[in-house]
Amino acid sequence: MLICIGIPAYRLFTQGQPLSRDLPVGVNMIPQDALFAVSLSTDPKQWQQLRKFGTPETQGELDKNLTQWRDRLQKTFGDRFLTDNGYNFQTDIQPWVGDAVTIAMLAPPSTPNSTEANSGQSMMMVMPIKNIQSAKSILAQPKALKQGQWVDRTYQGITIKQAEGQKDGKISAALIDERFLVIADSPQITERAIDAYKNKVSLANSPGFADNFSKLSSYQPFAQFYVNLPLAARIATSAPNRALPAQVLTQLQNNQGLGGTVTLEPEGMRIKGVSWLNPNSQKVLAVENKAGNMQNRLPGETLMMLSGSNLQRLWGDYVSTSQGNPLSPLPPEQLRQGVKSLTNLDLEQDLLSWMKGEFSVSVIPNITQNENAENFRAGLALMVQVSDRQIAENALQKLDEAMKSQYQFQIQPATVGGKPVINWIAPFGTLTATRGWLDGDVAFFTLGAPVSEKIISQPSTTLASTQPFQQTVPTEINHPNSQFFLDVDKAVNSFSLNTLLPNQKNLLAATRTIGVTTAVNDKHSNRYDIFITLKKNSQ
Repeated sequence: MLICIGIPAYRLFTQGQPLSRDLPVGVNMIPQDALFAVSLSTDPKQWQQLRKFGTPETQGELDKNLTQWRDRLQKTFGDRFLTDNGYNFQTDIQPWVGDAVTIAMLAPPSTPNSTEANSGQSMMMVMPIKNIQSAKSILAQPKALKQGQWVDRTYQGITIKQAEGQKDGKISAALIDERFLVIADSPQITERAIDAYKNKVSLANSPGFADNFSKLSSYQPFAQFYVNLPLAARIATSAPNRALPAQVLTQLQNNQGLGGTVTLEPEGMRIKGVSWLNPNSQKVLAVENKAGNMQNRLPGETLMMLSGSNLQRLWGDYVSTSQGNPLSPLPPEQLRQGVKSLTNLDLEQDLLSWMKGEFSVSVIPNITQNENAENFRAGLALMVQVSDRQIAENALQKLDEAMKSQYQFQIQPATVGGKPVINWIAPFGTLTATRGWLDGDVAFFTLGAPVSEKIISQPSTTLASTQPFQQTVPTEINHPNSQFFLDVDKAVNSFSLNTLLPNQKNLLAATRTIGVTTAVNDKHSNRYDIFITLKKNSQ
């Protein structure tokens, strides 16, 4: 294996000017049009810690994926630069390489005879140097090639050593500022790296990159990553069978980048992410971070909660990115028509118009944690802080009438926990749904198992006070825009979940809980904090 790639916090310099410690190593040599860049810690202790998480099955999947990735890197760099040329990583490279490396994927410039989808990508690797003499010696006296020969040439005052006469391309390397070794799968990419460094047109200098990565400060991260969102969108949709409409692609072009850090902690994995808009984008973000209270209204046994700041705005954002998008999971117009046909109500005018406050969707079991029921049932609960109660009440009464006239439901007033509610009773006499009010301006609606009492009567143990929630849902963001919590352990044991991901069963078996907190940093960037508590492998 060429190297266990990675990045800890490493001090970088661009021609004597220090870069932020928070930036991935080598980003001042990666061209701005890089499609993707990733760094992973080479610290053996971090890799050992990673292997303590999960189950034997997930460890097998991890080993398989790492092997596939290693084989690709070995094919791109290792076999051509090391093994085929008589080098060994442990003896020839490890003594001088620094604590981290970064690998970047670059999309080659489009030509009239090629497209981004079929012209392939090039790769480059940046390795920091901790022992300059050892690094210089291996470059000054390279081992003889099995095929072809090493040729030196100078570009912008920097010597590039490249292999000539090989069938599978020209691997090349350059020592920059005696601090970094750049290896690329073509001499042109090495030149682009030198240009990026010399002319300060690197990823580190791209609009928003450094400013946004500085928001993700983490001590000794296990990984850091960056995705060029507009370029990725163009490549992903350039194939004829995946082409997106022009208006959808325009929306995607408003985005500039997505960056993140991954750190390993004793109980699991923490991911901090940030996305930012193109500085020339006409779109701006609404800074509305009002979530964070709904978990205080939910009982401690809640299995899942998703909360947000403004349901009406969330829908508007979804419409703007999904309108006319064939890849959208649920086309907005289809949902509008569905609500209209089922209830004779206008989704936006009759319902969403008053749903402008904090909201939550949650799954609540109808039994407590200490009870054991053969037929486990759960209720789906929606709560929303309304902007105008009278308008909301009128809309909900129309909804009651629609259920009564179109589906023969009985609409029965009742009292739960001393508060008035409206029950929907199905034609066969089964309680199907309950709606009511909390604290004057919070409307609630439960569907399925009867769980309204758990919401109305102030729970003695709230979701917010439980240990799983407190240990999982990130709290570094003081004013969240949205939050998510999932007790994977209990949910998997209680429900048969649909398959959404490859090897989903193994992944869920290794996970205890998942927590997410998001916020709108400013008009141009979003922040995402994720924590996943993982089971530990006894072996």
